[in-house]
Amino acid sequence: MTASEIILYMESLRDEKQREVLMRFFKTGKGEYGEGDDFLGLKVPQTRSIVKNVTDLPFEEIPQLLDNHFHEIRLCGLLLLVWHFEKNATRRLVYDNDAIKARDKTVKCYIENIERANNWDLVDLSAPKILGRWLLLPTSLGDKTTIMDQLATADNLWRQRVSMVSTWTTLRAGDSDWCLRYAKMHLRHPHDLMNKAVGWMLREMGKHISMDLLRDFLREHIHEMPRTTLRYAIEKMMDEERKEWLRV
Repeated sequence: MTASEIILYMESLRDEKQREVLMRFFKTGKGEYGEGDDFLGLKVPQTRSIVKNVTDLPFEEIPQLLDNHFHEIRLCGLLLLVWHFEKNATRRLVYDNDAIKARDKTVKCYIENIERANNWDLVDLSAPKILGRWLLLPTSLGDKTTIMDQLATADNLWRQRVSMVSTWTTLRAGDSDWCLRYAKMHLRHPHDLMNKAVGWMLREMGKHISMDLLRDFLREHIHEMPRTTLRYAIEKMMDEERKEWLRV
């Protein structure tokens, strides 16, 4: 199938009732974070099923999906990028030169089109599996910190969320440095979606690496931390300890 055929097929699955539900859930009203986003009414498993059947789509056609105004079609494009990255990130291909080039090509495409991942689900379903995994692998794209910092300091909510949520993968691999870097950078962010993302990643740091490391971070930064971030960060602690942190 071509990108145009995929788009026509997905549009044919339009579900008005589910569309209305998704439009409310993803805050697409005027002044909300998803303002202007449009939905077909497809559930994520439907889109994943489509992706499994169109992995032979030429890579160069993926941006056509990413540029579509329908949320689910953009998700399809993002999940295809995830598929391409993962195909070239298996253990035996980690140091393979052709695989490195293919991964870097996918990362470049993702970054160039990242503002099309303009809602939290699009970011969360793609960033950890592309950029997060890329942070752990060889690359020829240059300094990873510079590339990630450009996302973190961009004047765009979704690029900023990508920088934070990507650290989920590095945390699961035992590396806390990326999480700590961007948690500090985004700690006073004015948007609730970023407050939640920072708290979520701090919670994952405690879960996958060290609760003491999380406690050290809280002791140092709790007085500048939004309440939402704190609540997310301490979610896995015992009740009594959570109450103690909330009292602080």
